[in-house]
Amino acid sequence: MELIFEKSCPGRRASTIPKSDVPEVSVEEVIDKHLLRGDVDLPEVGEIDLVRHYTALSRRNFGVDVGFYPLGSCTMKYNPKINEDVARLAGFTFLHPYSPTEFSQGNLQIIYELQRYLSEIFGMAEFTMQPAAGAHGELAGIMLVKKYFDKKGEKRSKILIPDAAHGTNPASGAHCGYQAVTVSSNSEGGVDIGHLRELMTEDVAGLMLTNPNTLGLFERNIEEVAEIIHAKGGFLYCDGANANAFMGKTRPGDLGFDVIQLNLHKTFSTPHGCGGPGSGPVGVVKRLVPYLPIPRIMKVDNRYKWNYDCPDSIGRVKAFYGNFNVMVKAYAYLRTLGPEGLKKTSDIAVLNANYIKERLKSFYDLPFDRICMHECVFSGRRQVKESGVHTSDIAKRLLDYGFHPPTIYFPLIVPEAIMIEPGETENKETLDAFCDAMISIAKEAKKTPDLVKSAPFTTPVKRLDEVTAARKPDVCWYQK
Repeated sequence: MELIFEKSCPGRRASTIPKSDVPEVSVEEVIDKHLLRGDVDLPEVGEIDLVRHYTALSRRNFGVDVGFYPLGSCTMKYNPKINEDVARLAGFTFLHPYSPTEFSQGNLQIIYELQRYLSEIFGMAEFTMQPAAGAHGELAGIMLVKKYFDKKGEKRSKILIPDAAHGTNPASGAHCGYQAVTVSSNSEGGVDIGHLRELMTEDVAGLMLTNPNTLGLFERNIEEVAEIIHAKGGFLYCDGANANAFMGKTRPGDLGFDVIQLNLHKTFSTPHGCGGPGSGPVGVVKRLVPYLPIPRIMKVDNRYKWNYDCPDSIGRVKAFYGNFNVMVKAYAYLRTLGPEGLKKTSDIAVLNANYIKERLKSFYDLPFDRICMHECVFSGRRQVKESGVHTSDIAKRLLDYGFHPPTIYFPLIVPEAIMIEPGETENKETLDAFCDAMISIAKEAKKTPDLVKSAPFTTPVKRLDEVTAARKPDVCWYQK
C-alpha cells in the first residue's frame, strides 16, 4: 500500500477555499518565529484520494466488530450497539457536568440507581462511581483502607499480593505507601493457605485478591482466606476485573470481601481497549463508607443532590463525577438483562472458556486441569520442548488464520503462558474455528516448525526482529 506522500501530486487539493475578502497577514507576524519550522511538507492530494487512502487504512484495523478477540484477563467482547446509542442521547452528551442539580435530575438518577444496583449485585453497602478505570479504582480502594487505619491511628506497612495477581495490584499498594509482599499459589492455582497464615500479621493492611484469579480459577478456600485476614484486623480486597465470571451468581460481600473495584468498560458494556473511556467504581462494606470520595450522591424527598459534607472522605479522586457516558451504557446493560440475564451472561462466559479448555488440552499443556471460570490458561512448554516453537511464534502464526492472538506470557507463574478468554458473546461456530486454528498450529509446530517460527505471512507487516525493533525503532519519514 502506498504512503499518502507517494500519492502526492503538485497542485492537487482536497478542498478549495474562497478568496479572502480581508488583507493577507504573514504567518511570521502572528506566530512566534521559534514555533515555525519551515515547510511542513504536507502531501497534495485530491479529496477522493484522501478518503480512499484513509478508508483503506481503517480496514486494516482489527476490532471486536471485525473478528474474535480472545484476550485473556481483558474481556474484549462485543457489546450491544443500542447501549452506545443511548449514551449518545442529547440529554446526556450536551449536559455540562457542573450544571445545577435541578437541571440534572435524570442524570443524577442514573448514577444513584446504578450505585444501588451494583451494591446489590456485589453485596456491598455503597459504591462510588468516580474512578476512571480499573487501576484507578484499585488505587482509590487502597486509599480507603489506608484512610481507615490512619483514622484509627494504626500504621500498617504491608499489603499482600498473590503471585498470580494483575500487575496493577502491587503498584496500587506501593502508591499508597505499602510494601507489596507476594503470597504463593498452591498446586491448585489458589492461595497457599499456609503461606498466607505465615505472612498475615497485624502489620498487614490486607490482601488484594483477584477472584477468579488470572489463571481463570475460583478461590476454593475463600472463606478461610477471609477469616485469616479478618482475624488480624485486615481488609480483604477484591480485584473485580473478572466479574463477568460470577455476576448474578455469587456476591463478593457474602464471601467476606470488604472492598471491590469493577471495570464497567469490560464487564458492563463499553468497548474495552485503545485507552478508554473506562470506569472503575469501588464498592465497600459499611465501615468504609465514611471514607468514600466526595461528593457523594443522595436522594432526599425524591430529589437527587450532591453531598460534600463528609469530613472523613479521602477527597475527590477525579474531575467532575466520573466517566458518565460509561455509566449510561452500564445502566442500559443492567436494565436490559435484569437479574436472570446477568446470571446467563456469567453461565455462557464460563461455558465458553471450559469448552475451549477441553478442546485444546490434548494439544497444549494445561498447568491446572480443573474447571475454569471465564478464561483458561495453557502453556506452550510442550511445543518449546518438542520443536523449539515458542508461545510468541504460535501467536504470530494465529494471525495468518485471521484471529487476534490471545494474551501471552501472562500470568507470569505459568511459563510460555497462553491465556484465552472467549467472553459470553461468541457463538459455537466461532469458538470451533478458533480451536481448529490452534490445533492446526500445534500440528504445524510438530511437522513444520520453521514455518511457525517465520510467521506471520499474510499481514501488512511481516516478522520483525523484536529486540532490534524495541531498541532501534526504524521510523521512516517519506522524503520528496
